[in-house]
Amino acid sequence: MFCYQCEQTAQGKGCTKTIGVCGKEAATALAQDQLNEVVKAIAWCDRKSSDVEKVSPFIIDALFTTVTNVNFDEEKIMAMVKRGIILRDQFPEASQDNAPRCVTATAEVLAHINDAVAIRRDQYGETISGLQELIFYGLKGAAAYAHHARELGYETEDINASFVELLAFLAEEPTEVDVLLKKALATGELNFRVMELLDTANTATYGHPEPTAVHTTGRKGHAILVSGHDLKDLDQLLQQTEGKDINVYTHGEMLPCLAYPKLKKYPHLVGNYGGAWQNQKKEFGEFPGAILMTTNCIQKPDVCYHSRIFTTGLVAFPDVHHIGSGKDFTPVIEAALAMPGFPEDEPEKKITVGFGHNAVLGVAGTVVEAVKAGAIKHFFLVGGCDGAKPGRNYYTDFTKALPEDTVILTLACGKFRFNKEDFGEIGGIPRLLDIGQCNDAYSAVRIALALADAFECEVNDLPLSMILSWYEQKAVAILLTLLHLGIKNIRLGPTLPAFITPDALAVLVENFQIAPTTTPEDDIAETLG
Repeated sequence: MFCYQCEQTAQGKGCTKTIGVCGKEAATALAQDQLNEVVKAIAWCDRKSSDVEKVSPFIIDALFTTVTNVNFDEEKIMAMVKRGIILRDQFPEASQDNAPRCVTATAEVLAHINDAVAIRRDQYGETISGLQELIFYGLKGAAAYAHHARELGYETEDINASFVELLAFLAEEPTEVDVLLKKALATGELNFRVMELLDTANTATYGHPEPTAVHTTGRKGHAILVSGHDLKDLDQLLQQTEGKDINVYTHGEMLPCLAYPKLKKYPHLVGNYGGAWQNQKKEFGEFPGAILMTTNCIQKPDVCYHSRIFTTGLVAFPDVHHIGSGKDFTPVIEAALAMPGFPEDEPEKKITVGFGHNAVLGVAGTVVEAVKAGAIKHFFLVGGCDGAKPGRNYYTDFTKALPEDTVILTLACGKFRFNKEDFGEIGGIPRLLDIGQCNDAYSAVRIALALADAFECEVNDLPLSMILSWYEQKAVAILLTLLHLGIKNIRLGPTLPAFITPDALAVLVENFQIAPTTTPEDDIAETLG
């Protein structure tokens, strides 16, 4: 196998053995490579025929399926490959003599596509292939958000058409660096529209998040833990567990769900348990109830909780009970009732979430006055995708070392490195504002744009610094969105992407002044300089 799409890839160069650092086996990686090629082929054919509605659901789900830590089930992925080939071959364009290789490849040829990324890297050079992968990984991340929006009934033809156009571009022979860079920024623009659509879907369905104090310790009774990202899955589970003497807890990126009015109305949604995804083996093992994984971030289940963990949607792991599209969570409920749950209430601890753009902009005047008065000197956006690789204590040390006249905006699972610290307040404004999930980078952008309007300046002129962590492809999509918006001087860590070669990185540095994180002390000194 060859895979370098995530931050924790082996030795920062790529996973090349029989199993990846994430736990993905070589056969599964190969199946994902085949699915990637089929998706590009379908898009290329569809661009010719302009039948976006026919292919977009498959394209979105297939891209999301291959995001890191989503689907480890080779059989399920190969079933998607077969469906994709059938869909591709329905287009007359699939038989054109001048069609790209991925369009004309038979199932047998695709089965021997070994090391597809490495082949392109050797054929076209590391810089070209790295920029191609930057675009493709960004599309994977954007597809995850598009999938969640569609689950709530929100999709647009122009967004679906943009996926097709960019994937079709990737199916063809690569071009020069400046064209690839423009396509990368177009991917960022697409992701911005997708995040905006998902924000509309979430808030129209469940209300705008509002500041909410959340319990982080166990409550007496049977228990279900919900991890992943999908709000609709949580809502359906809450409906099915009403009156069944079961408490429901969020985990990881589901924490922000507790701030949505139409979700927190359920009295048996009692709080959040645990932290980020990479701690799940310990936290799931200790949790005295059933566990439901709604999207990516699953790890190979340990034997101590294998019988009580369930998947649904696109997430899958071999031999793990999967809840199908009917969303009948009876097996999860029965597993929870068979477990003892928490024997008594644990000592109460709370954290506050729910500072989305609607909540923050509601007090924008107070924030602006605090800046003008000198009470707030600087804003730091510190967050992103967390991971298990060493070096991520940087983000804890960084936030704890910030001066007390600074405000920290945070989002995604990176916040679990420091969100239980007491940072205090500035004039009634909490110094730590939890904006939400990774897709709520849209909220962060809305807040930054509003501050820029208030101070009649550009975002890059604000007293605002972005210190971001990345792990998987949704972080790549968000980075491209920030670059599309012209935001510069982003610090990215704990290590830079392996697929971005020095030459390709030089392009991003020259245009956007992206820099790697160094030490908390040096980075703070430079940003406040």
